Amino acid sequence: MSNSSTPLDSFINHKAETGMQCGNYSIDIPELKEGEQYRFHFDATACVGCHCCEAACNELQNNPDDVKWRRVGEMEGGEFPNVLQFFNSMSCNHCLEPECLRGCPTESYVKFEDSGIVWHDDDTCIGCQYCTWNCPYEVPVMNYDRGIVTKCDMCHDKLAVSETPACVQACPAGAIEIEVVHKEEWIKYGMEKEGVAPHLPDVDITKPTTRYTLPENMPEMKPADERLLKPAHAELPLVFMTVLTQVSLGAFLALFLGQLLFSLGFNLPEPTLGMAIMAFIPSAIGLPLSALHLGRPILAMTAMKNWRNSWLSREAIALGAYTGLASVVAGMYFLEIKGFLLLLVMAVTLALGIFGIYAQSMIYRVRARPAWNRKSTTKRFFGSGYVGFILIALLLLLSNGLSGVTVLLAVSLLAGMVQVLIIYEEMTFYKYLDKDDKLYYQLNRTRILLNENFGKVKNFRWNTLVVSALILPLVAILFTASGLTNLAFATLFVALLGSLLSELAGRYLFYRTVVPLGLAGNFFAGNQR
Repeated sequence: MSNSSTPLDSFINHKAETGMQCGNYSIDIPELKEGEQYRFHFDATACVGCHCCEAACNELQNNPDDVKWRRVGEMEGGEFPNVLQFFNSMSCNHCLEPECLRGCPTESYVKFEDSGIVWHDDDTCIGCQYCTWNCPYEVPVMNYDRGIVTKCDMCHDKLAVSETPACVQACPAGAIEIEVVHKEEWIKYGMEKEGVAPHLPDVDITKPTTRYTLPENMPEMKPADERLLKPAHAELPLVFMTVLTQVSLGAFLALFLGQLLFSLGFNLPEPTLGMAIMAFIPSAIGLPLSALHLGRPILAMTAMKNWRNSWLSREAIALGAYTGLASVVAGMYFLEIKGFLLLLVMAVTLALGIFGIYAQSMIYRVRARPAWNRKSTTKRFFGSGYVGFILIALLLLLSNGLSGVTVLLAVSLLAGMVQVLIIYEEMTFYKYLDKDDKLYYQLNRTRILLNENFGKVKNFRWNTLVVSALILPLVAILFTASGLTNLAFATLFVALLGSLLSELAGRYLFYRTVVPLGLAGNFFAGNQR
C-alpha cells in the first residue's frame, strides 16, 4: 500500500509550510497584549473572486442564501489592454468605534474587551434594523426567517480554540488572514494607509481595523454594478408612523396656541374636546404602526433601553410620553379642567413632542446614508406639522363657524409656506450637486432615483404640496372672509386630504431614494436594505 499523500494532504501541507492560514484548521498568532485586538487582513492581489469565502461562511452559520455575513465586491479599471479587475472580500471590520453598537436601542451589540470582536446578541435583538442604516459598510443584515439582524463574529468560538474562521479556511488563494493589531498605533500610523480600499467609506466614521494589501499603481476603479440602481426598501410602516406623529405634533401646537391666546384674553374661540382628541389620534395610530417594522414586535418596549446613546430609544420614550400626555390633555378637556394646570400639562406635552420629533429626525442623520444626513431632514420632519394646523382649522370651522378661523388659517398658511421652502431647497440641492464632493456618487444616484425611477411621485408630491399648503388655505381665507362657510369647509377638507397625501408621498421618496455608502460592486448582497 502506497504511503504517498493524497492531493488534499499535499494541499494542506503546502499551505502550512508556506505560512498561509488557508487550508489550515489551526492558527498560530501571538497572544493578545493590552491595547491589541484581532482583525482581518485581506490581500486583494491574491483574491480571484471565487466567492468561496461567502459560501463557507453561510454553510457554517446555516444562513439562508439571501443573508451574507461576508460579501465580495467587484470593481474594474484601466483601458484595454491594460485593465484590472479588483475584488474586495469584506465581512465585519470589527471597528474601534462601531456605529452599530452606539446606535442599537436594545444594546444588542458588544465589543469584547479581550479580543476586540464586535458581537451581536441575537436573543435581545428586536429586528429594528437601525444598525443596518448606521453601519457604513452594510455589514449587519436582516434575517427575515428569524426576525432579527445578524452579522459576522469572526468565528470567535473557533478563535477561542486556535482555529481559523470559515472564510479563512475556505479561501483557495490565501487572501484572508487573521492578525493582531495594536489599536492606538493603527489609528496613528496604519489606518489611513492600509485601512482603505477603492470606494470604501471614510475610515473616520467607525475606525475599521481590516488591513488591505492592494495592487501597485492601481488605475481609477469603478464599481462593477455602477449601472445597476435598485431603490431602497419602502419602509411603509415608518412612512405612516413618522408622518402621523409629526401631524399630531402640529395639531397639538395649534391646540396649545389657541388655548394660550384664549387664556390671555384674546377674542378667539376656546379649543374644544374634539380638537384635543384629533390632535391625539394621529400619534396614537402612528406609534403602534412602527411595531410592524420590527422583526420581533413583541419585544418593542425594549427599544427604550439604550436612551443614553440611541436616538431611536430617545424617540420611543419621548413620543410614547407625548402620546400618553396628549390623551391626558384630552381627558382634561372632557372633565373641563382648565386654567393654569391645563396650560402647564399642555406645555410639558408639547416639549416632549418637539424633542420626540427631533430625536426621530436624528435617527436618520447618519453618515452611512448621505441623502438622509442633512439638516433638511430635521426641517422637513418638523415642517410636516403644517398638516396638523389645517386639521385644527377645519375642526374650528366645524365647531365655531367663521369665528376665529381666519387667524388660524393665516398661521396654517405660514406653516405650509415654510414646508414648501424646505422642499424647494431640497430639490435645488440635488439639481446642483458638486462633482468634486466625496459623496457625489451616492447623492447623484439618489438624484437619478428621484428624477427617473420616481419622477411621477416626485411631481405629485410637489404639486399637491403647493396646492394644499398654499393655494387652498389662501382660498379658504377668502371664503371665510366672505362668510361662505360651506365653501371654506370643503376647501379645507380637500387641503387636509391633499397635504396628508403629499407628506406621505414625500416620506415614501425619502426612504426609497436613499443610497447608502456600503461595499462597492456588491450586487450579490442579498436582502441588504
